[in-house]
Amino acid sequence: MDTIQNDTVVQIAYNLTVEGEEVESNLLEYLQGHGNIIPGLETALLGLQEGERKHVVVAAEQAYGAFDPALVLNVNRSSFPDDFEIHLGQPMNLRDASGNVFQAVATALSEDSVELDMNHPMAGKVLEFQVTVLSIRPASEEEIAHGHLHYANGCAGCSSDDCGPGCDPGCC
Repeated sequence: MDTIQNDTVVQIAYNLTVEGEEVESNLLEYLQGHGNIIPGLETALLGLQEGERKHVVVAAEQAYGAFDPALVLNVNRSSFPDDFEIHLGQPMNLRDASGNVFQAVATALSEDSVELDMNHPMAGKVLEFQVTVLSIRPASEEEIAHGHLHYANGCAGCSSDDCGPGCDPGCC
């Protein structure tokens, strides 16, 4: 494989800048064409070759979506356990009455309530990537069928909730 196309495994090095500030610099390996990375970046990488570099600007709608004011909620402080520490501006893992876990950020506190923002921290933001394609290889039939990468010691990022059809019990 000499170009990125669907059903290829791609390794990239990237720097992510948001609002003029570099927020992340990392390596990433993913399966192209299976929604393993944000849509705007995945689309922009199609057709690139190993060793190629590209500056990619991804609009919020093609990344983590627009900021949704409906996802900012006021919750009664009594909903939290007495010993639960609430830190303004810090992501917290919370559990609802049904046992579902979600992440939220406390954006305001009062004696009686907590304002929680459940938007993704990058929602509403334009993301700028400097990307270098490090390697490209054909995906295995199993990776394509499962929709994610596989390594010698098993699946990457697979759980019993999101595994594709045909995923081995030992894989997930």
